[in-house]
Amino acid sequence: MYLVALTGGIGSGKSTVAARLVELGAILIDADAIAREVVEPGTPGLAAVVERFGSEILDDRGSLDRDALAAIVFADSEARKDLEAITHPLIGTVMAERMSKYAATDKVVLLDVPLLVEGGRSDFNSMVLVATRPDTQVRRLVELRGMTEDDARARIAAQASLEEKLARADHVIWNESTLDELKLRTDEVWDELIAEARAAANE
Repeated sequence: MYLVALTGGIGSGKSTVAARLVELGAILIDADAIAREVVEPGTPGLAAVVERFGSEILDDRGSLDRDALAAIVFADSEARKDLEAITHPLIGTVMAERMSKYAATDKVVLLDVPLLVEGGRSDFNSMVLVATRPDTQVRRLVELRGMTEDDARARIAAQASLEEKLARADHVIWNESTLDELKLRTDEVWDELIAEARAAANE
């Protein structure tokens, strides 16, 4: 297994890049998807979140109201740390289980982790960053996700800076232009990752 960490700030286009890499042959392990799984109704994760934040973070069907929870944790750094202390170990366990399935293969496994740099994780072979300027992120979050500008800036401020991420990245995919250019650069990075994986296998 050649383990590639994919990261990028909110509104960077990381999901688009992940989808393209899967089309090219990568195996995707999506931390965001797993984060949703571990707080589904009936899970210990959701019970722990409700115990910490109260039943007001549930919707009428007993599912997690993500907007209500986000309003709390992005306005209070301690609350966000409490949430991460509950969910991150659960997410990590599921991710490790899924990665273990490919440990003895030659597959390129893509670990899609939005807060990779913030978490200090380094147990991967290569890191790909989808990079976007903060002003572009704000515009996308306002126009495409309906956030207020203040909410968008608060979300961005809660994540590591672009400079911190660039300093850690092995490959950078800038997403400031067209979808075609994003796809072209993603294809180039895929070729680089395949070459790295082959070289690692021959060491």
